[in-house]
Amino acid sequence: MSRPETAARAAGAGHDDWDVIVIGAGAAGLMCAITAGARGRRALVIDHANKVGKKILMSGGGRCNFTNTGTTPAQYLSANPHFCKSALARYTPADFIALVDSHGIAWHEKELGQLFCDGSSKQIVRMLLDEAEAVEVQVRTHCSVGDIRRLEQGGFVLATTSGRLACESLVIATGGLSIPSMGASGFGYELARRFGHEVLPTRAGLVPLTLSGKHLERINDLSGVALDISAHCKGVAFRNRMLITHRGLSGPAILQISSYWRPGDELRLDLLPGEDALAWLQRQQHERGAAELKTVLSEHLPRRLAQRLCEVWLESRPMRQYTPAQLHDIATVLSAWPVVASGTEGWRTAEVTLGGVDTRGISSKTMMSNTVPGLFFIGEVVDVTGWLGGYNFQWAWASGHAAGSVA
Repeated sequence: MSRPETAARAAGAGHDDWDVIVIGAGAAGLMCAITAGARGRRALVIDHANKVGKKILMSGGGRCNFTNTGTTPAQYLSANPHFCKSALARYTPADFIALVDSHGIAWHEKELGQLFCDGSSKQIVRMLLDEAEAVEVQVRTHCSVGDIRRLEQGGFVLATTSGRLACESLVIATGGLSIPSMGASGFGYELARRFGHEVLPTRAGLVPLTLSGKHLERINDLSGVALDISAHCKGVAFRNRMLITHRGLSGPAILQISSYWRPGDELRLDLLPGEDALAWLQRQQHERGAAELKTVLSEHLPRRLAQRLCEVWLESRPMRQYTPAQLHDIATVLSAWPVVASGTEGWRTAEVTLGGVDTRGISSKTMMSNTVPGLFFIGEVVDVTGWLGGYNFQWAWASGHAAGSVA
């Protein structure tokens, strides 16, 4: 008698019994089920939502930034930065690109190794569903999970809105707390705790920063202004675009640094990235002594921002009138513009969840619980969070593949 049969019979007749049940029909969950199905395992994916792959569908402006060719463990945040190494090494961006290519999906590199579909993110979801069908994986939406029991002889029994289900291996791929409007919840963390796992504190990642009081008043009427910057916090820096909003700051550079920033941390922005600000000012003084600072800055920064800098942080006058010490002070403001953020936009707009199921309780090779045989955690629910730019999808593919190879 197989284990799933044992589980089904132990809990009573009339069960759906499976080798593997995956809770969560997102990127990680579908990849896990496909990998398990390819091994001949009878796999079922269930999700409480009305459709699969909601985050896939919305990502990359609807074109899905499905991986990053520059993926290494260095682009991930975790209490254990070594945890992600094994899975990432065994399922690489090249592996997923080969899968995309095999389905004839055209793609392009936008910047910094970020790969997007030429067409629509729907192509990635369709590819995953086609792959699932090819290995006889079943997918059920509108299926919510209530009680889960682990049987003494092994396996699990689930009470769901689609009836009672039984399985040998149970995979938690429920995602994190980001974007609750798409159905995100803390269900995966509740399950982890229920089975004795530690869950590290969670917070919003890859999220816009908010300003308040005088800090917001100084720039909120500049909403819509965008520019290339380098954002610096706690020894980490990201160069990319920044967008000023009516509530604070957004754009790729800000989203990236937000995963490192905590309330109270010093945040500084280099408004002339790639330039030695002091040397640049000295050249301007030598070559254009009669030009005012605000005029010179307006030629290199958005005009409205340049004028505001000169109204609040700098005194604008002809370049020839500045002393060397004053030029140095101006350079400091331009290369390390201080920003006092009050918080973030929170889960509503966060792209990912920082923190999650403690990796100390999980095998880095298989994603299986160290204390509950047959229980697996993959994707965003785990304390592994990537940078912006396709890294979180690559973690989903890699962790899902790792679990699916043994579940």
